[in-house]
Amino acid sequence: MTGRSLRLSRRNVDALITALALPVLLLLIFVYFFGGAINTGTRYVTYVVPGVLLLCAGFGSANTAQAVTEDLKGGIVDRFRSLDIGGTPILAGHVLASTARNLLATSLVFALAFAIGFRPAASPAGWLAALGLLVAYITALSWLSAAVGLLVKSPEAAGGFTFFIGFLPYPSSAFVRTDSMPTWLQGFAANQPVTQVIEAIRGLLLGKPIGSTGWVALAWCAGITAVAVAAAGLLFRRRVR
Repeated sequence: MTGRSLRLSRRNVDALITALALPVLLLLIFVYFFGGAINTGTRYVTYVVPGVLLLCAGFGSANTAQAVTEDLKGGIVDRFRSLDIGGTPILAGHVLASTARNLLATSLVFALAFAIGFRPAASPAGWLAALGLLVAYITALSWLSAAVGLLVKSPEAAGGFTFFIGFLPYPSSAFVRTDSMPTWLQGFAANQPVTQVIEAIRGLLLGKPIGSTGWVALAWCAGITAVAVAAAGLLFRRRVR
């Protein structure tokens, strides 16, 4: 199922190019268009890379909703079920393919970031921890996206989920410090899951202590994944019975 999802991605050349080019363009836009006007207390490219990673992970993971909806609409799920293939392998294939696509985009972001001055100070253990947390975040969003794809009725409606997920990094510490935001927004921005994941990854990459932030971020990812997997299983049984 994962191989099938990856082959479908490879055949959809326009969407694949967009998924890979978008992270590169966003990093360049934030660093060179806005970076000179934003004071974060450090070089802006160093500050913004984790936020761009999560922003692009959100866009890439959200595409899972459209892929699941298209499977249901096209009738391929009924054929799989006639071959005694259950819902879990079908959905897990989409999730694993989403993770693979996002990791490819992540490698492009890191390559460009190094080229324009990003210099992390992470130890090998810090790199592994940051990558593991990023994979956990991508997995959580991909399962949530799969559940949304089972909930909505059309690929067009599933596309709306992309906007919602793509919006979350903006009211967070992805691009500016939360204490620079209006007072009424700071509470949400500082405590939402995206901020927790970004702060943990940023601290790990820069070799700084992150305290309990890493565990809080992992708890958010685990909670979202657990709820999304349970919801996806329930929705799959209702849609294909």
